[in-house]
Amino acid sequence: MTHNRAFPRPPSRAAKTFHGVHIETLLRTNEVMASSRAGLPDELAGHEIPPDAPSPGLPDGPGYPRVVQAWLWLKKPTWFLDRCSRAYGDLFTLRLPFGMNMVHITRPELVKAVFGGDNNVLRAGEANATILEPLVGPHSVLVLDGPEHLRQRKLILPAFHGDRMRAWETAVREITRTEIARWPAGKPFALRPSMQSITLDVIVRVVFGMDASARRDELRRHILAVSGLGRNPFLLFATRDRKLGPHAPWARFIRARDALDAALAAEIRQRRDAPDLEQRNDVLSQLLLAKDDQGRAMTDEEVRDELVTLLFAGHETTATSLAWAFDLLLHNPRVLRRLVSDLDSGALEYLDATIMETLRVRPVVALVDRHVRQAVRIGEQTIPAGAVACPNIYLVQRRADLYQDPAVFDPDRFVGQTPPAFGWFPFGGGIRRCLGASFATFEMRIVIPEVLHAVTLRPASRRPARIRREAVTFVPHDGARCVVTGRGLGMAARAGRRISLASGNVTRDSPRRLYTPS
Repeated sequence: MTHNRAFPRPPSRAAKTFHGVHIETLLRTNEVMASSRAGLPDELAGHEIPPDAPSPGLPDGPGYPRVVQAWLWLKKPTWFLDRCSRAYGDLFTLRLPFGMNMVHITRPELVKAVFGGDNNVLRAGEANATILEPLVGPHSVLVLDGPEHLRQRKLILPAFHGDRMRAWETAVREITRTEIARWPAGKPFALRPSMQSITLDVIVRVVFGMDASARRDELRRHILAVSGLGRNPFLLFATRDRKLGPHAPWARFIRARDALDAALAAEIRQRRDAPDLEQRNDVLSQLLLAKDDQGRAMTDEEVRDELVTLLFAGHETTATSLAWAFDLLLHNPRVLRRLVSDLDSGALEYLDATIMETLRVRPVVALVDRHVRQAVRIGEQTIPAGAVACPNIYLVQRRADLYQDPAVFDPDRFVGQTPPAFGWFPFGGGIRRCLGASFATFEMRIVIPEVLHAVTLRPASRRPARIRREAVTFVPHDGARCVVTGRGLGMAARAGRRISLASGNVTRDSPRRLYTPS
């Protein structure tokens, strides 16, 4: 049997076995399904099909055994997605073990149909719950649907109001400068762990409102313990509900999670009794003060679950986006020079374009998903109940009909231009758009110039980092390694003008030049 030429065998770097089964043997026994490239309709519904309609089939996709598709999805995700897109077009199905069928959606009009579809039929909370609920809890906005989801969303959103975020700028700068001061000179090091340290400290100080104390250090230790164990959720779930002893990955995760929950519960109880609660500006305090339309406050359990959600949805992802930004900038000197020039002049447009382009070409999360509760029409394709509809961020944002040279890092494409409709959605879309999107970009607008101001960097490798999967995120395979080749004037004794990046203002104490690239 021969394979579809548009869908070759996995690259030779791939491992040879999966769960003890020889990959090449499995591939030889399964032919790739024929490609289906039907035309697209003018109207896109995104609504359920009548119950008495004929049972629909899944869109085409590769015909490898489910275990092989799972291995490719986990170990070679971008290779797999790129080739599926070329072979099967705008809709294709990945068939994974345990009967999971992921329908990937890669055309903006079809993405719009999902985001605008019936939320009682396309359930994001249900799709997230299997993997995320053991970590974030049953009250997290990520795993809720319907009225409960909307209630939690309304309670959380005011905590990230623009005026409130601007008050956090000084803390974010201080945290960034403290971390930069630890960087070694002349020796390669990975930026991503350093960015993780910055974003974690921002979460603890700004979101949790905890100043330097033994409690803050203890909480940080609990967070790092859970983060370390959660980087391989598939291994965790492989040992879930199995009696493998107290040292099995799932058992260790549960102990670490329960310890974090206990630390957060203690902080919540103490904060409720704080005499200055109403004067505080941190997110935890704002959540405790929030009331819904019926005047009800969030319970301690609801607040804890939302804090864990903000922690793990906002800490790792923002750190990874920052690492990708520096990896791309250091390997594109022209872009770096343009960015530095604009920052020196007090302009922020190119910084914003750089952030948008980073999130386009290196999205941290490859897709968003919706569990299909009832057969639903997306374009001219009917997706059956039980499937998972997946608007694919990675593939949509690399479409050649939306972006010229889509694999090229070029922030100029966003200077004075808005992204194509439903062609740029790194934070998801519709009523499920990430609540922390503005906070993530707020952090990036501060950290990137602070780094460029403080140090001169060069990449530690000739080529940009490859994309590697870590849990559900796409990360730099080498952590975005670089070398500090020089330092600036010193963070505490600068003179001149200072650019307030959160507000867009230019004040008198910032230096004339932020950074001169080598």
